Amino acid sequence: MNYKWNYQPPTPEQREAARALAKEIGISPILCRLLQERGITSAAEAKRFFRPQLSELHDPFLMKDMDIAVDRLNKAMGRKERILVYGDYDVDGTTAVALVYKFLQQFYSNIDYYIPDRYNEGYGVSRKGVDYAYETGVTLIIVLDCGIKAVEEISYAKEKGIDFIICDHHVPDEVLPPAVAILNPKREDSTYPYDHLSGCGVGFKFMQAFTINNGIEFHQLTPLLDLVAVSIASDIVPIMGENRILAYHGLRQLNSNPSVGLKSIIDVCGLSEREINMSDIVFKIGPRINASGRIQNGKEAVDLLIEKDYQAAKEKSNLINQYNETRKDLDKNMTEEANKIVDNLEHLDERRSIVIYNEDWHKGVIGIVASRLTEIYYRPAVVLTRTDNLATGSARSVSGFDVYKAIEYCRDLLENFGGHTYAAGLSMKIENVEEFSRRFEEYVTQNILPEQTSATIQIDAHLDFRDITPKFFFDLKKFNPFGPDNHKPIFATLNVYDYGTSKVVGRDQEHIKLELVDNKSNNVMNGIAFGQSSQARYIKTKQSFNICYTIEENTHRRGEIQLQIEDIKPSRNKAL
Repeated sequence: MNYKWNYQPPTPEQREAARALAKEIGISPILCRLLQERGITSAAEAKRFFRPQLSELHDPFLMKDMDIAVDRLNKAMGRKERILVYGDYDVDGTTAVALVYKFLQQFYSNIDYYIPDRYNEGYGVSRKGVDYAYETGVTLIIVLDCGIKAVEEISYAKEKGIDFIICDHHVPDEVLPPAVAILNPKREDSTYPYDHLSGCGVGFKFMQAFTINNGIEFHQLTPLLDLVAVSIASDIVPIMGENRILAYHGLRQLNSNPSVGLKSIIDVCGLSEREINMSDIVFKIGPRINASGRIQNGKEAVDLLIEKDYQAAKEKSNLINQYNETRKDLDKNMTEEANKIVDNLEHLDERRSIVIYNEDWHKGVIGIVASRLTEIYYRPAVVLTRTDNLATGSARSVSGFDVYKAIEYCRDLLENFGGHTYAAGLSMKIENVEEFSRRFEEYVTQNILPEQTSATIQIDAHLDFRDITPKFFFDLKKFNPFGPDNHKPIFATLNVYDYGTSKVVGRDQEHIKLELVDNKSNNVMNGIAFGQSSQARYIKTKQSFNICYTIEENTHRRGEIQLQIEDIKPSRNKAL
């Protein structure tokens, strides 16, 4: 891949401000510059960033309708009403249902949970789900990670005497459903201080308000933070502000004392002997939980997440792991088919977006295929398949481009849509696919920036090898957890040389294990360049080259620093 490296050197004023902050808090000016880029300019703000405190969570009653929601839940429990906890079939939805159900079950037994079937019911609140609630005597549904657009379905439930409390984080329409309470920080009339909670995060805030109102100690809620961390990582929401506090403490819970269900997934993933980070959730834990809803039914994921017996949980995890293997095979085959379709699109070089449709594709995997296409072609992608008489699909976006707004631009062609900046779902009549593709392309062309459609690496800072000390790495680790709005920093070092011992490794000799030096010190730096063995011949010429990388701990040798090389360029290349 021929990446362009983007680097914006700090101004003299920025350098001076970073030096002043560094002197105050005792870390490298380079890292202080990274803090400034995150809006952190004082020692007090740095302390809050590096040591997020649960006491700094916002008052949940600042969220509109929270008092109404808690009052309705209290009444339901006082009257012994049957309560149904209802959620989406993805990771965010299933973790949210598990969290609310597990917490309330400690105090109340007349409670059930429900996950709609992706294939029979589709996304969100379904009439079938409402009918199930009615038939089982439910009079209150708490719906999580969906429901904000379910105007007809919630009206239907209301006719049957069923109330709804909506806990959602997707962008609402102008008309809100007739629910008793709508907890959503993205409401037009919201005054809540933080907009970017996950669906599970909104459920957590609801339970936090419930504890305050009922005099329950907050520490009874904190063991469920592992579920919130899994939702935040998997739903790719920003990891600053309140999400950072929740993710930080959720990761601590996940590493020290995870729930039985999550412990069994950790073991199945082979992560039990190492410290789990957000990337482990994104690439290993999350996909396994998701596989249940993609291949079978998301209810199985909730069954696992609320399981109290380890042996039973291990059996469920092994089954979900098998679903994930099936998902991988489907994903691989569909991505290959999708690539062939895209390669045959007319005027592909001129297009700024990709919209493809195949009525035979598996509905459970189209979101993953859309993600793959954005990674390969650096364009927003919509992948559609046929469900009954509609084209249904998923959209994914490139960094910085709001795909939800692009879909909203085409709303008159759609039967339904929902989502957020980087991911959305939609459905339309099959005869509208061609016009949708044209209109979507029109919007993207008018609004996307050139740098958002090219293979770019954003360099955060230039380092010499002498800068990479054990203390520098120790302080860098305090930036965890990483994710959107707090990405893992990528550094560049110019004019480095092979120490003479670098070699090609891997089953297919596809990686390079590097030992490198620069001309500023005697430090020999270890590095690994995955999938870049084509560069080995140049590296061995003893000419200098430039590298960009993240700084990691060697998983095989604890405490040893290793560079994970993202890209290699000859020094003569004017990339920076």
